[in-house]
Amino acid sequence: MTFAASVLTLYPEMFPGPLGVSLAGRALAEGKWSLDTVQIRDFATDKHRSVDDTPAGGGAGMVLRADVLAAAIDSVADERPILALTPRGAPLTQDRVRTLAQGPGAILLCGRFEGFDERIFEARAMEEVSIGDYVLSGGEMAALVLLDACVRLLPGVMGAASSGDEESFESGLLEYPHYTRPIEWEGRTIPEVLRSGDHAKIAAWRKHEAEIVTRLRRPDLWERHVGARVQPPSGARQKKDE
Repeated sequence: MTFAASVLTLYPEMFPGPLGVSLAGRALAEGKWSLDTVQIRDFATDKHRSVDDTPAGGGAGMVLRADVLAAAIDSVADERPILALTPRGAPLTQDRVRTLAQGPGAILLCGRFEGFDERIFEARAMEEVSIGDYVLSGGEMAALVLLDACVRLLPGVMGAASSGDEESFESGLLEYPHYTRPIEWEGRTIPEVLRSGDHAKIAAWRKHEAEIVTRLRRPDLWERHVGARVQPPSGARQKKDE
């Protein structure tokens, strides 16, 4: 099964963009995933090819029309999940990325202007996704980020199957520090344990350092990680409740 991405956008020329180079670009050329774009404006029905209108109730900016968006979505809708890129969406996580990468692909709806007519979410089943607590000019950059995160997890894209096992967020922690040659640089040396050849000690050091980095830089992740570790098995909880 090939991971198939369809991007609904007013700016199809932004794709594949950075997804056309490096690992993602090579995988795209090799057919390990596919990408097509849909120009939302092609589904406008008036002579001006209008895709937006003024906000009901007044206010600044313009709002993408539900009827035009629905027609664009319906043109590609299938078993793939539909994701609307919007700042008010649920934060994108590595768990969600991993699930998407294991599926048939995704249909990505890129917003512009003041966003979407709310009725599109009521009329079409879709998931609202945010890549961070900030606002972009449109959903295209967010779509590129989401697709890059998914594509790198596809079989054969990163090379060794274990390449991403110890990366940030995979274990609930940020990644440990990395070093490479030269051994000494500007008076700073690679930690001795990493030069010891003792794989057990190296693994323990890396785990310890990952915990320190996470606790200091992302206390929210650390609390979640510690909470997950102390949770009793579901069977034990059930027994206690009984």
